[in-house]
Amino acid sequence: MGRDAMTPLDRLAAYGRGAAIDRLPCVPIVGNTAARVLGVKVSAFRGDGRLMAEAQIASYRRFGYDNIRVFTDLYTQAEAMGALVHYPDDETAYLEAPALGDAGDPELGPADPRTDGNLPAHLEAARRVLDAVGKEVPVTVALTGPFTTASFLVGTERLVRLTLRRPDAVQRLCEVALQSSLAYAEAILATGATPSLTDPMSSATVIGPRQFREFSLPYLKRLVAFLTWRGRAATLHICGRTSPVWAEMADTGAACLSLDDTVDLADARRQVGHRVRLMGNVSPCAVMLQGSPAEVRAAVRKVVAAAGHSPKGLVVASGCSLPTETPFANIDAMLDAVREIGWPLAPEVLT
Repeated sequence: MGRDAMTPLDRLAAYGRGAAIDRLPCVPIVGNTAARVLGVKVSAFRGDGRLMAEAQIASYRRFGYDNIRVFTDLYTQAEAMGALVHYPDDETAYLEAPALGDAGDPELGPADPRTDGNLPAHLEAARRVLDAVGKEVPVTVALTGPFTTASFLVGTERLVRLTLRRPDAVQRLCEVALQSSLAYAEAILATGATPSLTDPMSSATVIGPRQFREFSLPYLKRLVAFLTWRGRAATLHICGRTSPVWAEMADTGAACLSLDDTVDLADARRQVGHRVRLMGNVSPCAVMLQGSPAEVRAAVRKVVAAAGHSPKGLVVASGCSLPTETPFANIDAMLDAVREIGWPLAPEVLT
């Protein structure tokens, strides 16, 4: 990584100790944009751990960011439990039909990550990425949170209605989703990678704070506790509006909260920056996809001004996974911006 004075692993370790670093950690959350780096179709990743790994390795080497996240879509766990997922020829997969017609279906059980769906391919990808570059960069695997997986088992609108009409059924769904998450987390850890938690349907854009506390928080706490017990720090991403539940997100025990561009990062720093590291939150669409490199640089400076001195630290990142067609020049601009800003932060950066 000749563009930087430190490897990502060295940088993050030094940053955690409060030691000298060359620049802030930076993670444009590359998902299927990696297919464009390798020059393959997104659909080619399905069931192909080798190709997934090659794309993620190529993308990391092309841009030099601080974390590799093995990810194709949110539905890997739900699909392994019976949900029907549609794979377009060259775009990100989407949910075609939930797994269950009846929330109380007794046949539903947790997925086996060794055999079910595309989970084995993602685990193979993690192993291959670790073998290639694991000595220099953290390698994570996306793990969808229990409430979101539950929504893919019965449908999001129906699950939200069930939180009011049949809360016992929602608890059963979240419990079986949690058992799938724990099994997958164990398998991810066995590769040497770390699960990266994403739970978009737990957003305050979808459910209220009371529902979050009742149906999402207990399961996230158990999942994070498992990772902590295994010696791994958890990063938790929830899409959209999350300010009403920032304190509860910190209560999960996660070490880092990845926040969407819809939230005020300075406000997050004031409310929970003393408890957790913050990660975010350049807009993946308005800036990274549709903006110019100059606009990306300006957005990065705004993020650093808002939270560069957050007590537990800041990882400059996109607010969510990048769209597949994100211009390479804009990903370069995000990394170049943190290199230009450097560390320690100059006063003019924070004004």
